[in-house]
Amino acid sequence: MPGPLEVYLPQFRAHLALECSRSEHTVRSYTSDVLDLSNWMRDTGIDAMDLLDRDALRGWLAQRHQRGLARSSVSRGIAAVHTFFRWAVDTQGLRHDPAAGLRGPRPSRHLPDVVGAAALATMLDNLADAALGEHDDEQAAACAARDWALLELLYATGARISELVGLDRSHVDAVNHVLTVTGKGDKQRRIPYGDTAGEALAVWFHRRGALARPAAGDAVFVGARGARIDPRVARRVVGEALRGVPDTSARGPHSLRHSAATHLLDGGADLRTVQELLGHSTVATTQIYTHVSVERLKSAYSQAHPRA
Repeated sequence: MPGPLEVYLPQFRAHLALECSRSEHTVRSYTSDVLDLSNWMRDTGIDAMDLLDRDALRGWLAQRHQRGLARSSVSRGIAAVHTFFRWAVDTQGLRHDPAAGLRGPRPSRHLPDVVGAAALATMLDNLADAALGEHDDEQAAACAARDWALLELLYATGARISELVGLDRSHVDAVNHVLTVTGKGDKQRRIPYGDTAGEALAVWFHRRGALARPAAGDAVFVGARGARIDPRVARRVVGEALRGVPDTSARGPHSLRHSAATHLLDGGADLRTVQELLGHSTVATTQIYTHVSVERLKSAYSQAHPRA
């Protein structure tokens, strides 16, 4: 038996995707959270959304916490129902917003995994050696060149993996070494990249034809089947490269984004510049990397200073 909110989900999903320009991940997560609330309402005998109040929503949140969901997931659920009920008041005739004033746990502040600059340099040099070495066939050579270019650009630009997967060749200014990426909320920004990333990209473009089929269109990065590379495949490529890096738990593409931001700040870049490069809407989001840099400084101090 479906829950009482399920009938609204197709329209809510369209609202998130088309009117709010939310990412596919956010649309999927928010829809899943509202579906979870709907199922909880069904199981507890609440058969209409206008019967909900803030206490009932707190009961749902408590049940999610008891199921072992992370605090970040509980907080995301609150954001989802805030968005859903504001939409329902505006468009579905809901008379009151039961989520108004609803607050959740403060999200824990997690310092991101950062890979050391020397370790990253070794990893990228190994990818370069693999890309520029001998191969049994053109497809293997193309895949090696693609992987090198993908990892170099991730670290050089601090871009999200979704932003690089969505790149077209028309978004690459190879002369000036600048990418135009589309980030959250369909906002575009221009990011510079260095000579080494430029070399990797040139090698990949030279070999791209060995993989690309008509389905690839103008995509920069292409998968083994000849179409635009799937984000899951791109994440797997990054994870496999990071697996060989010692002394780090970093595995995903975001670790390279974190590392790029931290290394920029360590090298003297100002916070506003890093904010602009990463595409953060507020500088507060970027400030977490200053904490990472301070932690690294404290660690070096405790190891080196005689009075530490």
